Amino acid sequence: MASANATQSVYLDYAATTPTDPRVVEAMLPYFTEIYGNAHSGHRPGRRAEQAVEDARETVARILNCKPSEIVFTSGGTESVNLAIRGVTLSEKGDSAKHIVSSAIEHSAVLKTLEQMASTNGIEYTLLPVSQEAVVDPETLIPALQPNTALVSVMAANNEVGTIQPISALAAQAKARGVLMHTDAVQAAGQLPLDVQALGVDMLSLSAHKFYGPKGVGALYVRDGIRLTPSQTGGSHEEGQRAGTVNTPGVVGLAKALQLAYDEFDERTAHYRSLRDQLIDEVLRLVPNARLTGHSEQRLPGHASFLLDGLDGNTLIMHLDMKGLAASSASACKTGNPEPSSVLLAMGVPYETAFGSLRLTIGKDTTETDIEYSVSVLAQIVEKLYRLRQNYR
Repeated sequence: MASANATQSVYLDYAATTPTDPRVVEAMLPYFTEIYGNAHSGHRPGRRAEQAVEDARETVARILNCKPSEIVFTSGGTESVNLAIRGVTLSEKGDSAKHIVSSAIEHSAVLKTLEQMASTNGIEYTLLPVSQEAVVDPETLIPALQPNTALVSVMAANNEVGTIQPISALAAQAKARGVLMHTDAVQAAGQLPLDVQALGVDMLSLSAHKFYGPKGVGALYVRDGIRLTPSQTGGSHEEGQRAGTVNTPGVVGLAKALQLAYDEFDERTAHYRSLRDQLIDEVLRLVPNARLTGHSEQRLPGHASFLLDGLDGNTLIMHLDMKGLAASSASACKTGNPEPSSVLLAMGVPYETAFGSLRLTIGKDTTETDIEYSVSVLAQIVEKLYRLRQNYR
């Protein structure tokens, strides 16, 4: 085991964001300077930009196994989720489609949107329970569906505990009852196959910065025949689905990053799994009171998450950071929030225990040395925090 006496710098928060791959940056650069036209302009500079956007759309569509016309570019995963949920419910008239089914462990982009839609638009929603390993049982979907259910939205893989959901089974249940199926695949992209035909989904959300693309750009797959009310209005961009000048460099970067992720899929995911398993084994062996959260097998290849009973996750993250280890407690979107993780609470973790969450996520450039150092640092700090806790009692 590597010594943690000499401070190194290790990043294990790839679920929060990834660095932009240099090959992606290289692909984007011309669209900041040389090919700078507005993709919706009719002149030659505009047509060159438009061609780049359409080439990117074809790349994304090929990877998702859908038509280019079914890809809508957005500003990121949150906008993609909002466009799917708001777009479906607001496009339906009357009370025939005023109900949505989701899960209790969704990202706040889903849950906060549902809450707001309920308060401002009269939408009703049902949150499916999850098991202690954060799995949604497809059988729980059937009784949750109502005659006025418009949409089911369940994430492909959880951002906090890494559990992979049975999306194809859920989609089959929804389809059998004529209900649309959306999945937030932001965490899954680059780590799981995303063939929308195999998954059986009608809509799927992506965000480029989770798979070594730039921040501020995402995509939404929308199956042909589904018309969404745009969540922002203005010009008739993206076939009227999303107003706003297209971020040409960002779109080019998203497509290049997604292409690289799936061209190198086998190599990357094997690397993730190997180091993830090493990390989990060593943490459970050497770190006092650590226990794994999420599913032991059906979890993202690069994702490890733990509970440390009696410790405060934010305090732990601060101490890890001082030793050069970048990690997270619960999700990055909850940083500084004094409340425990709603995901862990939904999994049945007691309120007080749920404060002690830790997420460590692997990247394509993570090394065995990084893992050894991280476990050594974590073990030292946890022991120190437990000693301090005992002294204050």
